[in-house]
Amino acid sequence: MKESPNPRHYLTVSDLASDEILFLISRALKLKNRYKSGQPYRPAIGKIIGLLFEKPSTRTRISFETAMLQLGGNVTFLSSRDLQLRRGEPLKDTARVLSRYLDCLVVRTFGQEVVDELSRWSGIPVINGLTDQHHPCQVLSDIMTVMEHKHEDMKALKVAWVGDGNNVAHSWIQAAGRLGFALALACPEGYEPDKEILNRAQAESAAPITLTTDPKEAVESADVINADVWASMGQEEEASKRRKIFAPYQINDALLAKAKTDAIVLHCLPAHREEEISEEVLEGPHSVVWDQAENKMHLHKAVLEWAMEL
Repeated sequence: MKESPNPRHYLTVSDLASDEILFLISRALKLKNRYKSGQPYRPAIGKIIGLLFEKPSTRTRISFETAMLQLGGNVTFLSSRDLQLRRGEPLKDTARVLSRYLDCLVVRTFGQEVVDELSRWSGIPVINGLTDQHHPCQVLSDIMTVMEHKHEDMKALKVAWVGDGNNVAHSWIQAAGRLGFALALACPEGYEPDKEILNRAQAESAAPITLTTDPKEAVESADVINADVWASMGQEEEASKRRKIFAPYQINDALLAKAKTDAIVLHCLPAHREEEISEEVLEGPHSVVWDQAENKMHLHKAVLEWAMEL
């Protein structure tokens, strides 16, 4: 454990400058190549990270655990229901105690204010593993996947987001603002992304960040198409209503035909086949979702290495 007066937190994509984003992705690609070649790399021996999760997880939890273990460190999983947080212990007290035990804390929770408060009082890095408003690590691993399959210069590409203006959409918007690539979002009326996040990124970006209700317009000539579930965790009661509203926003062969012929399709998973994406597209030649899922692990290694200054 090494407390710092200025730990490197990663709470939103906008926390990073463009060169920091590109550095982390470049580093993740190098770590992936090293892993594939069978070369061990264990700079985190003696380090321990905590995963404080209030929401269920498959990819985020396992990829962070595996990333830390591959770096030579250790992991302790902290379910909020097993901590004194459940009995009302303040976040600031939890943050200061965990800072004495751990070297880094990854948090997956509901409100962005939770990770903000933990980072405010923490003497170790706090990494946002997902909140209702942002999913910053996910989008860096998504961009890593795009660079692998399409082009190292994101400015040369058009990215389309089709569906809910949710936490992943917010992080894509911030990434577009920082890196200056074209981003077209298609969301049903009433399900748009946060206006402040959108406006700020539009003012910053050198390329257009557009919002429409027409998925065909957003996907037109796109190099990359993004899909996500229509009802996120905590919105299960809205699922039936959302299925009707979002039906025209399914990523299927007809919509894919509007994009470039060599377009790739991303989905951060879990996928609801025949809802936000068809079976044919998810399992088809344009889909890179399995590479995308694997890349979370490599990107998380880069983020952990950077945050803990290994």
